[in-house]
Amino acid sequence: MASLSRQLAQWVVGLRYDDLPSAVADRAKGVTLHSLSSVLLGSQSPGGQQAVELITAEESGVGHGATIMVDGARVTRGGAAFCNAEMAMAGGKLDSFRMLTHPGTSILPGAFVAAETAGASGRDFLTGIAAGYEVMERMAADFIPTVMARGFHAGPVFGIFGAAVAAAKILNFTEDQVNSTIALCVHLAAGNLEGPRGGGRALREGAAVRNAMLAVALAQQGYVGGETVLEGDAGFYHAYAGNNQGRLTYSFVGATQTSLDKITTGLGQDWMFLETLYRIYSTAGYNIAHVDVTAQLCAEHNIRYEDVERVEAVVNWLETRYPSPAFPSRREDAAPQPGSTPYYTAYGVVQRGFPVLQSQGGDANDPPEVLELMHRVTLIPSHEMTLFGPRITVYTRDGQSYTKQSTGREFMWDFDEEARRIRDVIPGLPIPEAQFEDIIATCRGLDRQDRADKLIQLTLKQG
Repeated sequence: MASLSRQLAQWVVGLRYDDLPSAVADRAKGVTLHSLSSVLLGSQSPGGQQAVELITAEESGVGHGATIMVDGARVTRGGAAFCNAEMAMAGGKLDSFRMLTHPGTSILPGAFVAAETAGASGRDFLTGIAAGYEVMERMAADFIPTVMARGFHAGPVFGIFGAAVAAAKILNFTEDQVNSTIALCVHLAAGNLEGPRGGGRALREGAAVRNAMLAVALAQQGYVGGETVLEGDAGFYHAYAGNNQGRLTYSFVGATQTSLDKITTGLGQDWMFLETLYRIYSTAGYNIAHVDVTAQLCAEHNIRYEDVERVEAVVNWLETRYPSPAFPSRREDAAPQPGSTPYYTAYGVVQRGFPVLQSQGGDANDPPEVLELMHRVTLIPSHEMTLFGPRITVYTRDGQSYTKQSTGREFMWDFDEEARRIRDVIPGLPIPEAQFEDIIATCRGLDRQDRADKLIQLTLKQG
């Protein structure tokens, strides 16, 4: 039987745009728009600007590189991917897969570098995006909590594979080249939890996509990565999950056993990519449903802040111990504070929404009602609740109670809904509204674009 990397490579090479279900192509357009929005916002942040200053100081003016979005500087391909990823992360408008990974922050920067390099069409770009997401998410799906419990950050550890596969597909790699790209990513995958626990700053998807570009370049030059680097006795899963037998330390659903065979089962038929959701608010992903579901519940029953006695939210237990029960840096079921889950639940009651441009952690303009009500919100951890699927119950002062159960899929919307909701970022963008509308229109019709890198040019500040 072919190795895991070989099976993935064969599927990637054989994938064509016409093979993509309409929902998959639609989601690829949507995550592209979401990522570009985050890059635009993040370009104005200290973290995004620091990344650009670092790379341009060392690399500006290279002959055959790639473009830093918004800024427009020409640097190495790895440098451009790093900057664009760091700006995407800083912008806070991330996509999310199973809580602890944000695929777009690595996959989209890598794909844009490849598209610019190859002059790829929109259809080829979207096909590469779909391939990168599907490979990364299948590799990560069951293993994310276990990898986190070993001290690794699953975002960059798995993100490197998505970025590299997307780029390899867009660059039209052969099967052997894609196989080696995946294998080389094993050597370059990294990400650790301890830095932020000690007051530092995590080095995450920016580093992952820069390493992904190195893996792609090496494979293109003929480096051979090997055949059993994922499932082998000393391979990726042994190193990062602790074994190559599918045994799990933690699980989102309580299971302690999976199979590596699941990674390739149903490839091209069952699209895990469609589980990717949009983190529209700049907060930990598990908080977003607390805003919208609570707001919908209050709207449906005309519940006002003055009516509320208390709120209870039953949540997946892993959402209360971020980023891992083994190494929690936040306990969401502890005393409420601005930026905690009860804070966002209170926002759902008081404001029936949350400002899309507001950053995580509280704001001077927080309504006093929110800061008061969050102390009357109780989180109840459960091993049976789905991710991002809280069950919200509002108890009113007249002795009544009202409950709404989230599905966990409320933020897995189509392109039209993404375009509608992401427009709320327009007042905070560094480009004019008309230019952003051009980005939306280009993403919507990306399958009809001769060159996908038109989108890079549309991020640049005019004049």
